[in-house]
Amino acid sequence: MKFLVLCLGNIGPEYADTRHNIGFMVADYLAAKFDAPRFEIGRHAFTTEFKHKGHTYVLVKPTTYMNLSGKAAAHWLATLKITAENMVVVTDDLALPFGKLRLKGQGSAGGHNGLKDIQATLGNDIYARLRFGVDANFPKGRQVDYVLDPFSKDELIELPTRIEKAGEAVLAFGAMGLERAMNIVNVK
Repeated sequence: MKFLVLCLGNIGPEYADTRHNIGFMVADYLAAKFDAPRFEIGRHAFTTEFKHKGHTYVLVKPTTYMNLSGKAAAHWLATLKITAENMVVVTDDLALPFGKLRLKGQGSAGGHNGLKDIQATLGNDIYARLRFGVDANFPKGRQVDYVLDPFSKDELIELPTRIEKAGEAVLAFGAMGLERAMNIVNVK
C-alpha cells in the first residue's frame, strides 16, 4: 500500500524554521528517521519516499508556497495513482495549543489557505489532515506575522518531541487506517 504525505510549508530559507513550516519539519524528521533518499525536485514539490512495515510513504513538500498547495496534491496523487483517501496532509493549526495534534478524515479548511486550495483543486474535502497546534498567541490582526515567525525559545525545547509524535501519527495513519489512528492521536 502506498500513502501520500503532503507536508505543507513555504520554500526558502526565510521560512525554514517558522510555525507555518511545521509540515516541512515533520517531512524532514520522517526522511531522516527512515534514511530516505535526499528530497529531489519534481513537479510542484520536493519528494522522497521510505518504506515502513510493508507500506510506502511518499513525502511531498510543495514548492508552490502554502496558498497553492492544491497543485502539488493533485499532481502527485494523479502521478502516483494514489487515492485522496490514502493522503494525509500535515499542517499547522492556530486553533490548537502548541504541539497538540488532531487527525481528521474530512471537514472544513478552518481558515487555512493551504487546505482551502487543496479542497478547491481536488473538488472535495475527503482526505486526512494532521493538524499540528501552533497556538494563537498573537495580537489581533497579526496572524500572518505570527505563523511566519520562528517558534519561541520555550516551544523550541519541546518541538523535537512534538515533531516525533506527529511522525508517529503519520505512520499510524498508514499502518492502522484513519479511524484507528484517530483514536490514538486524538487523545485528550
